[in-house]
Amino acid sequence: MQPSFLFFDLGNVLCRFSHERMARQMAEAAGIAPERAWQILFDEGLEWAYERGELTPEAFHAAFCQRAGANVPADRLEAAGNDIFELNVPIVALLGNLSLAGCRMGVLSNTSPSHWRHCTERFAILNTQFALHVLSYECGAIKPDRKIFECAVQRVGLPPERLFFVDDRPDNVAAAAAAGWDAVVYHSVSQLNEALRSRGIVTNF
Repeated sequence: MQPSFLFFDLGNVLCRFSHERMARQMAEAAGIAPERAWQILFDEGLEWAYERGELTPEAFHAAFCQRAGANVPADRLEAAGNDIFELNVPIVALLGNLSLAGCRMGVLSNTSPSHWRHCTERFAILNTQFALHVLSYECGAIKPDRKIFECAVQRVGLPPERLFFVDDRPDNVAAAAAAGWDAVVYHSVSQLNEALRSRGIVTNF
Protein backbone atom coordinates (compact mmCIF):
# COMPACT_ATOMS: atom_id res chain seq x y z
CA MET A 1 0.00 0.00 0.00
CA GLN A 2 1.34 3.41 -0.94
CA PRO A 3 1.51 5.60 2.15
CA SER A 4 -0.41 8.86 2.24
CA PHE A 5 1.93 10.72 4.57
CA LEU A 6 5.67 10.40 5.24
CA PHE A 7 7.16 11.12 8.66
CA PHE A 8 10.89 11.65 9.18
CA ASP A 9 12.88 11.55 12.40
CA LEU A 10 15.05 14.61 13.03
CA GLY A 11 18.22 13.31 14.68
CA ASN A 12 20.46 11.16 12.48
CA VAL A 13 17.95 11.17 9.64
CA LEU A 14 17.38 14.82 8.69
CA CYS A 15 20.30 16.06 10.79
CA ARG A 16 23.40 14.48 12.26
CA PHE A 17 23.92 15.07 15.96
CA SER A 18 25.93 13.85 18.94
CA HIS A 19 24.83 13.54 22.56
CA GLU A 20 28.47 13.00 23.46
CA ARG A 21 29.31 16.41 22.00
CA MET A 22 26.39 17.92 23.89
CA ALA A 23 27.63 16.55 27.21
CA ARG A 24 31.21 17.59 26.48
CA GLN A 25 30.31 21.16 25.54
CA MET A 26 27.90 21.66 28.42
CA ALA A 27 30.52 20.24 30.79
CA GLU A 28 33.07 22.72 29.51
CA ALA A 29 30.61 25.59 29.97
CA ALA A 30 29.87 24.46 33.54
CA GLY A 31 33.44 23.57 34.50
CA ILE A 32 32.64 19.94 35.30
CA ALA A 33 33.76 16.60 33.91
CA PRO A 34 32.05 15.39 30.73
CA GLU A 35 31.13 12.19 32.55
CA ARG A 36 29.21 14.19 35.15
CA ALA A 37 27.37 16.17 32.47
CA TRP A 38 26.41 12.90 30.78
CA GLN A 39 25.16 11.55 34.08
CA ILE A 40 23.01 14.63 34.72
CA LEU A 41 21.58 14.79 31.21
CA PHE A 42 21.03 11.16 30.37
CA ASP A 43 21.60 8.78 33.30
CA GLU A 44 19.55 10.97 35.66
CA GLY A 45 17.11 11.77 32.84
CA LEU A 46 17.17 15.59 32.80
CA GLU A 47 17.27 15.76 28.99
CA TRP A 48 14.53 13.15 28.67
CA ALA A 49 12.29 15.16 31.00
CA TYR A 50 12.99 18.25 28.90
CA GLU A 51 12.12 16.39 25.70
CA ARG A 52 8.86 15.12 27.26
CA GLY A 53 7.85 18.72 27.90
CA GLU A 54 8.05 18.37 31.66
CA LEU A 55 10.48 21.31 31.97
CA THR A 56 10.55 24.81 30.54
CA PRO A 57 13.88 26.06 29.15
CA GLU A 58 14.28 28.08 32.36
CA ALA A 59 13.61 25.05 34.56
CA PHE A 60 16.02 22.90 32.54
CA HIS A 61 18.76 25.51 32.93
CA ALA A 62 18.15 25.86 36.66
CA ALA A 63 18.11 22.10 37.23
CA PHE A 64 21.32 21.53 35.27
CA CYS A 65 23.14 24.30 37.12
CA GLN A 66 21.91 23.05 40.49
CA ARG A 67 23.03 19.48 39.83
CA ALA A 68 26.34 20.62 38.36
CA GLY A 69 27.01 23.02 41.21
CA ALA A 70 27.65 25.75 38.65
CA ASN A 71 26.30 29.15 37.69
CA VAL A 72 26.36 29.31 33.90
CA PRO A 73 24.58 32.07 31.94
CA ALA A 74 21.50 30.60 30.28
CA ASP A 75 22.47 31.68 26.77
CA ARG A 76 25.94 30.15 27.09
CA LEU A 77 24.64 26.83 28.39
CA GLU A 78 21.93 26.70 25.71
CA ALA A 79 24.46 27.41 22.95
CA ALA A 80 26.71 24.63 24.27
CA GLY A 81 23.80 22.20 24.24
CA ASN A 82 22.49 23.27 20.85
CA ASP A 83 25.65 23.34 18.76
CA ILE A 84 25.56 19.62 18.05
CA PHE A 85 23.61 19.43 14.78
CA GLU A 86 24.69 19.24 11.13
CA LEU A 87 22.33 18.92 8.19
CA ASN A 88 22.29 15.52 6.50
CA VAL A 89 22.99 17.12 3.13
CA PRO A 90 22.37 14.03 0.94
CA ILE A 91 18.75 13.81 2.08
CA VAL A 92 17.91 17.35 0.92
CA ALA A 93 17.68 16.38 -2.76
CA LEU A 94 15.42 13.43 -1.94
CA LEU A 95 13.11 15.67 0.09
CA GLY A 96 12.92 18.11 -2.80
CA ASN A 97 11.99 15.37 -5.22
CA LEU A 98 9.38 13.97 -2.85
CA SER A 99 7.88 17.43 -2.51
CA LEU A 100 7.77 17.87 -6.29
CA ALA A 101 6.05 14.49 -6.55
CA GLY A 102 3.31 15.80 -4.29
CA CYS A 103 4.19 13.79 -1.20
CA ARG A 104 2.92 15.11 2.11
CA MET A 105 5.66 15.04 4.73
CA GLY A 106 6.17 15.73 8.41
CA VAL A 107 8.73 15.54 11.19
CA LEU A 108 8.18 13.15 14.10
CA SER A 109 10.94 13.54 16.64
CA ASN A 110 12.12 13.45 20.20
CA THR A 111 13.41 16.96 20.81
CA SER A 112 13.46 19.82 23.27
CA PRO A 113 12.24 23.40 22.76
CA SER A 114 15.85 24.60 22.61
CA HIS A 115 16.98 22.03 20.07
CA TRP A 116 13.93 22.51 17.86
CA ARG A 117 14.24 26.28 17.82
CA HIS A 118 17.94 26.02 17.00
CA CYS A 119 17.35 23.56 14.16
CA THR A 120 14.49 25.49 12.57
CA GLU A 121 16.53 28.68 12.67
CA ARG A 122 19.53 26.96 11.11
CA PHE A 123 18.01 24.51 8.62
CA ALA A 124 15.44 26.05 6.26
CA ILE A 125 14.14 22.69 5.02
CA LEU A 126 12.44 22.11 8.36
CA ASN A 127 10.22 25.09 7.63
CA THR A 128 9.73 24.63 3.88
CA GLN A 129 9.41 20.89 3.21
CA PHE A 130 7.24 19.65 6.06
CA ALA A 131 3.54 20.27 6.54
CA LEU A 132 3.46 18.96 10.10
CA HIS A 133 5.81 18.80 13.07
CA VAL A 134 4.99 16.24 15.77
CA LEU A 135 7.43 16.91 18.60
CA SER A 136 7.90 15.00 21.83
CA TYR A 137 7.85 18.03 24.10
CA GLU A 138 4.45 19.03 22.67
CA CYS A 139 3.01 15.49 22.85
CA GLY A 140 4.29 14.77 26.37
CA ALA A 141 5.94 11.53 25.30
CA ILE A 142 9.21 10.39 23.73
CA LYS A 143 9.70 7.55 21.30
CA PRO A 144 9.36 4.62 21.61
CA ASP A 145 6.34 5.45 23.80
CA ARG A 146 3.21 4.57 21.81
CA LYS A 147 1.62 7.86 22.91
CA ILE A 148 3.72 9.94 20.50
CA PHE A 149 2.59 7.83 17.54
CA GLU A 150 -1.04 8.19 18.65
CA CYS A 151 -0.46 11.94 18.88
CA ALA A 152 0.81 11.96 15.29
CA VAL A 153 -2.20 9.97 14.06
CA GLN A 154 -4.52 12.48 15.72
CA ARG A 155 -2.62 15.44 14.29
CA VAL A 156 -2.41 14.16 10.72
CA GLY A 157 -5.96 12.80 10.61
CA LEU A 158 -5.10 9.53 8.86
CA PRO A 159 -5.16 5.89 10.02
CA PRO A 160 -1.81 4.35 11.07
CA GLU A 161 -1.67 2.02 8.08
CA ARG A 162 -1.54 5.04 5.77
CA LEU A 163 1.55 6.45 7.49
CA PHE A 164 5.22 5.85 6.73
CA PHE A 165 7.97 6.55 9.27
CA VAL A 166 11.76 6.46 9.01
CA ASP A 167 14.02 6.56 12.08
CA ASP A 168 17.62 5.56 12.73
CA ARG A 169 16.74 3.61 15.90
CA PRO A 170 15.34 0.08 15.52
CA ASP A 171 13.40 0.35 18.80
CA ASN A 172 11.52 3.40 17.54
CA VAL A 173 10.77 1.71 14.22
CA ALA A 174 9.53 -1.37 16.06
CA ALA A 175 7.26 0.81 18.22
CA ALA A 176 5.82 2.51 15.14
CA ALA A 177 5.18 -0.87 13.50
CA ALA A 178 3.50 -2.11 16.69
CA ALA A 179 1.21 0.93 16.48
CA GLY A 180 0.18 -0.10 12.95
CA TRP A 181 2.54 2.12 10.94
CA ASP A 182 4.71 1.22 7.96
CA ALA A 183 8.21 1.97 9.28
CA VAL A 184 11.83 1.40 8.27
CA VAL A 185 15.23 1.89 9.88
CA TYR A 186 17.31 4.58 8.21
CA HIS A 187 20.75 3.58 6.93
CA SER A 188 21.35 5.83 3.93
CA VAL A 189 19.52 8.09 1.51
CA SER A 190 19.77 5.52 -1.28
CA GLN A 191 18.33 2.81 0.98
CA LEU A 192 15.48 5.12 2.00
CA ASN A 193 14.76 5.97 -1.64
CA GLU A 194 14.56 2.27 -2.48
CA ALA A 195 12.22 1.68 0.45
CA LEU A 196 9.93 4.42 -0.86
CA ARG A 197 10.11 3.10 -4.42
CA SER A 198 9.07 -0.34 -3.22
CA ARG A 199 5.97 1.34 -1.78
CA GLY A 200 5.07 3.01 -5.06
CA ILE A 201 6.62 6.40 -4.37
CA VAL A 202 8.84 7.06 -7.38
CA THR A 203 10.67 10.36 -7.91
CA ASN A 204 13.48 11.64 -10.13
CA PHE A 205 16.02 11.19 -7.33
